[in-house]
Amino acid sequence: MHAHALLTALSQLSTTGTVAMTAVVVLGVGGLVGAITALRGISIRVWGTVAVLAAATSAAIELAVWAALRPLPPQLSVQSCFGIAVALFGVFAAAVLPLRPRGKARVAPAFVAAAALLAAGAGVVNEDLGTFPTLGAVIGHRAPPGALATDFAAVPGPQAEVQAGDPVARVWRRPLRSARDGMLTHVEIPGTVSGFSSRPALVYLPPAYLDSPRAMLPVLVLVAGNPGQPDDWLTLGALAGTVTSYAAEHDGLAPVVVVPDALGATDAVPLCLDSQLGNVDTYLARDVPDWITGHLQVESGPEHWAIGGFSYGGTCSVQLAVRHPDVYPTFVDISGQDEPSLGDHASTVAATFGGDESAFAAVNARDLLAVTSMPQLAGVFVAGSGDEEYRPQQQRMFAAARSAGMNVRYYELPGGHSPQVWGPALARELDWVAERTGLLAQ
Repeated sequence: MHAHALLTALSQLSTTGTVAMTAVVVLGVGGLVGAITALRGISIRVWGTVAVLAAATSAAIELAVWAALRPLPPQLSVQSCFGIAVALFGVFAAAVLPLRPRGKARVAPAFVAAAALLAAGAGVVNEDLGTFPTLGAVIGHRAPPGALATDFAAVPGPQAEVQAGDPVARVWRRPLRSARDGMLTHVEIPGTVSGFSSRPALVYLPPAYLDSPRAMLPVLVLVAGNPGQPDDWLTLGALAGTVTSYAAEHDGLAPVVVVPDALGATDAVPLCLDSQLGNVDTYLARDVPDWITGHLQVESGPEHWAIGGFSYGGTCSVQLAVRHPDVYPTFVDISGQDEPSLGDHASTVAATFGGDESAFAAVNARDLLAVTSMPQLAGVFVAGSGDEEYRPQQQRMFAAARSAGMNVRYYELPGGHSPQVWGPALARELDWVAERTGLLAQ
C-alpha cells in the first residue's frame, strides 16, 4: 500500500515545474561542461564541425516537424531548437572522440555528458510543448489528478429532485453527504444526423452533478487542436485540474464539460465545416447537443451553453458560434485562425467546395461578420504574445467580431502557440463562462 502510494506520488510529479526545470538546468550545465572537457585538446576544426553538425541537425528537425504538421505554425520554439542543438553537440562530441588520437580514454565520460545533455534537451522541449506534464505521463500513465475516471455506465442517471435557478449558485445547497470529486469518462457520440465518424468524446461531470439533489448545470463544449484528440484537453489544456479546482472553490459547482472529437482521426483536418471533407458543422451543432441533452441532465437553453477550444478548436469555436448563435451564443477562442485553413486560402476552398468562393464565404465566420450584426454573441479571443502566426489572425477576428456588434474581449498571455497559453486561458475564463451561462451571478 505504501509502495503504491509512493509510486502514485512520483507519477504525479511535474516535469515542467520549478524543481524539474532547475534539474534540467543543472543537467544541461553539467553535461555541457563534461562535453567541453572531453573535447579538450581537440582541434578547432573538429570543434567547429561538431557545432555545425549539431546546429544543422537541430534546424532540420525543426523543418521536418513544421512540414509534417502544416498548416500549424512551427511547433518548436527557438528555446527548444537551442536545447536540441546543445544535446546533439554532446552526442556528436561523444561519437567523434573514438576517432581521434588519445580520445578513446574520454569516451565514457563523454557519453555520460551526452546522456545528461539529451535529458536536459528533452526537458526543455517538453516544457515548451507540455506533452508530458508529469513523470507518469512519460511512461504512458495519464490519470488526471482530482477527478475520478470511470465508465459512463456508472454515472448516476436522471434524478427527479434537482436544484435549478438562474444563477444556479444562488439556489444551490450542497447536501451534507456529497461527492468530493468530479468524474471523467469517455462516451461515444454518434453522427446520427451528420454521418460524421468520430472517436470517443471526453466528459467531465462536476461534484454537484453527482450529488442528490442534483444541480442543473450549464454546458461547456471544448474542441482540441490538430493534429490531436479529445484527451489533449487533459494533457495540453490542463482540463482536469482546472475544472476540479474550480468546483472545489465553488461548492462543487462547475460547468459540465464535453470534449467531442471534431477531427475523426489524429491528423485529419475537416475544418469544422459541412463540406467535401465531412459534416463536422452538423456534428457539433446537432449531433453533439442532441446526445448531451438526451444522456445528461443539464440546462438545455442556449443561454446556458458555451463552446471553446485551442488552435484548430479555437477556430471551430468562433465558426460554430457565428453560424449557430441559437446553440452556442458564448465562445472562447484560444489561439485560433481568422478562417478555416489547410495552409492557404486557395487550396482550402478547392478542398472544401471545389473552388467555389461564394460557397466558402457563405459559411466562413469572418465573411459572415462583415455583413451581419450579431450583438447576441459574446466571446473571448486569447493569443500567445510570442505566437507570430496565429496572434495577428486572432486580432483580425477580434476586430471583425467587434465590428459586428459582439460583446468581445481580446488579450495575450505569455507564450507561443503552445500549452503555456491554452491551459491558463481556460482557467482564467471559467468564471466568465460560468457567469454567461447562468452558473454564477454576473
